[in-house]
Amino acid sequence: MGDILSQNEIDELLKALNTGEVDVQQIQTSTEKKVRTHDFRRPSKFAKDHLKTMQIIHDTYARLVTNFLSGYLRTLVQVDYMSVEELSYYEFNNSISNPVILAVVDFSPLAGSIIFEMSPAVAYALVDRILGGRGTSIEKIRGFTEVELAIIERIIIQILNLLREPWENVVAIRPRLEKIETNAQFAQIISPNERVALITLSTRVGEVEGMINICIPHLVVEPILPKLSTRYWFSTVEKESSNETRETIEIKIENTRVPVKAILGKTTITVNDFLELQQGDVISLDTSVNGDLEIMVGDLHKFYAQPGVRKNRVSVKITDVVRKEDE
Repeated sequence: MGDILSQNEIDELLKALNTGEVDVQQIQTSTEKKVRTHDFRRPSKFAKDHLKTMQIIHDTYARLVTNFLSGYLRTLVQVDYMSVEELSYYEFNNSISNPVILAVVDFSPLAGSIIFEMSPAVAYALVDRILGGRGTSIEKIRGFTEVELAIIERIIIQILNLLREPWENVVAIRPRLEKIETNAQFAQIISPNERVALITLSTRVGEVEGMINICIPHLVVEPILPKLSTRYWFSTVEKESSNETRETIEIKIENTRVPVKAILGKTTITVNDFLELQQGDVISLDTSVNGDLEIMVGDLHKFYAQPGVRKNRVSVKITDVVRKEDE
């Protein structure tokens, strides 16, 4: 829409025309309309807002996978979100080289399946690390053995379960691995012309780099597209709590029971000494008679205290607080 003139601007323009300061021929009104090209053979079905929400979801997912694989493999693993784009399933399927790890995943409660693709380099590195290696890939790409596929299947099942948390603000999904294919020709889950959203994650296992792709067909997420928007996302994630809600939470926290225990001392003995312990034996602890005892709240060391008696009951007196910055 063009700029709208105010009444003063209209009066000034008419005055300039009457005095000859402005030539009518110089005033050109653009009648050209802005035309947006539309490809009827490849219509866009995902709005930018939908792709933006998928970016937020899978950026969180990449961090969860990084934390899980780093702990599971006991080595440096880094998974980063790279991009999300819309394309046809034919374009995705045609870009896959063989052999490859293609996991067909049931995306319940949504109808249909998605594709979880893992590059062979990453798959071989995971297998090598689990079997005691350094997490290196092989120089010449070959087919996967049944043992290797069984190991990869176990990892993928655990990685897929991590999808639940990032998607829970949109829909409570229950991803379930249906099968693993190593040839793209046997993973035709939808028509080649159907539109899909392709999420690409850059993956690094030790010194090995590769890609993980998640292919989500439009038909699968079509029922929840209204929820797949940043407006809906942030309205469910960031809810402002009222003062009444805060007070209720504070009351519940204050009345929560937590275990508190005093550590009288610690020591180390051999198994043989332990087996020979008899009634009346004395075990020396590492705490002196006048030393402070460690007070544990749950599994956290929070206080130091002195032992004593209060109203004929064994008690401890808090002498110091262990603050976070002191740890």
